[in-house]
Amino acid sequence: MKENRYPIGIQTFSKVIEGGYTYVDKTAYIKPLLKQGEYIFLSRPRRFGKSLLLSTLQAYFEGRRELFKGLAADIMDLDWTPSPVFRFDFNAEDFMKEDGLEILIDGYLWCYEKIYGRRDKKLSVSQRLKDLIIAAYENTGRKVIILIDEYDKPLLDVEENREMYDKNQRTLKSFFGNLKSMDCYIQFAFITGVARFSKVSIFSDLNNLKDISMHNEYADICGWTEKELIDNFRPGIESLAEEREESFDKTLEALRDFYDGYLFMPKGSRLYNPFSVLNALEEKSIEPFWFGSGTPTFLIKRIKRLGTYPPDLNGKMCTKKDLTAVGFNDRNPIPLMFQTGYLTIWEYKKALNLYELRFPNKEVEIGFYEDLLPVYVPDTENPGSPFNFSLFKIDLYEGRPDDFMHRLAILLKDLPGEDHCESAYRAITFLIAVLCGADAIAERHSYKGRSDLEVTIGDYIYLFEFKYNKSVDEAMDQIYSRDYAGRYALDPRTIYLIGANFNEKKETRGLQYKIEKK
Repeated sequence: MKENRYPIGIQTFSKVIEGGYTYVDKTAYIKPLLKQGEYIFLSRPRRFGKSLLLSTLQAYFEGRRELFKGLAADIMDLDWTPSPVFRFDFNAEDFMKEDGLEILIDGYLWCYEKIYGRRDKKLSVSQRLKDLIIAAYENTGRKVIILIDEYDKPLLDVEENREMYDKNQRTLKSFFGNLKSMDCYIQFAFITGVARFSKVSIFSDLNNLKDISMHNEYADICGWTEKELIDNFRPGIESLAEEREESFDKTLEALRDFYDGYLFMPKGSRLYNPFSVLNALEEKSIEPFWFGSGTPTFLIKRIKRLGTYPPDLNGKMCTKKDLTAVGFNDRNPIPLMFQTGYLTIWEYKKALNLYELRFPNKEVEIGFYEDLLPVYVPDTENPGSPFNFSLFKIDLYEGRPDDFMHRLAILLKDLPGEDHCESAYRAITFLIAVLCGADAIAERHSYKGRSDLEVTIGDYIYLFEFKYNKSVDEAMDQIYSRDYAGRYALDPRTIYLIGANFNEKKETRGLQYKIEKK
């Protein structure tokens, strides 16, 4: 097989094909999409291939059959007659800028007006779009194709600014308000985004908009199965394995642990994040790439604001209705965490009709915790800080629990007053342990109860019991009475028992602790 050429950041189908980049063939979905209906919506996380999918559809509707040579669509019974295509991409703009959304929409309309009709800025954007659709139909004799990419980015970017959010929502609703009334001129409309459209009121008039986000038939429409990865990128995986000085299978296992795991329907396949895999193969290094491409910071802040204990997010049980709800509210972060790709379906419990959600892979779990910790303690990212989590890692790895707890106690004492609460204390301790590279398990069940936190790293095991406004003696007594160390009776590693009490009283605010070696 020839060496791969990686289409990193390239979301234009024609550029991928004409540039000789490796393309994972998703064109077999074109025919079923056409049969599915006139108005279709697909939700998938960012950087998951939605834009390339829309560009592929655009090339098909423009009749560019030469680009599909050797692909699945080329041998299908399809109508390749060109149609007028209007594509609106909301992916690249910064919508925190004043009138950024209005300027972007005006630019798109102006480009199409130069082709199909006159520009009259006195008209509303909705009326201008309506006039364009009619003009395109009359000029070509073909119904129009509408492609809308990342419709919700103008909302997600300003989610914490309610005034801007409401303004952008009104603009989008006005712009797309005439789509339903224009269905006699529209052949096909495909809308992508992260958050579900229902209740957002942008497409509320499109009662025939079909959401295929959780249809088994389209579970693998974006992202790559492991078979697709191996069939298309074997040379790249082999080069990565050579760089890592390990076998092909060992490297594939590392790629799987770090980038695989996304599941959008129980009958679908576990999927790899294309953006991360391409970067890993290009850089010949397995590390987090997805988070550097744009993390929704409002979601990270919301987790802290709600007092959610981070380990509680992993293993969450919910209904399908929960997953398809729009996450633009402060009460439940789970729908938006699923839709943005932080959580994925791990198991469908048919008897209960419930979905168990977990982090899809190490890239997401580690990246999420790395983004979450600075929200609690900004100084942990500063390399010169005594609270940089690499120093905590040394304390744990070298078996120095006294140094670890002393450092932790000083850090917690310096927190702002509003952050002195049990949920913040527990979250910070857990996040530091995870980001130290330790195996950290919160609230682990045993035959006598649940331990608060068990941390294993190197030659050491640390068992934590946390109390709040009580005493370290109570914490230590619980460790012994419930025999949390019993499961490690045959483990040769050194075990430390750590009882901790978080005191809220102003005069003694902070962390007290006791450490005993088992």
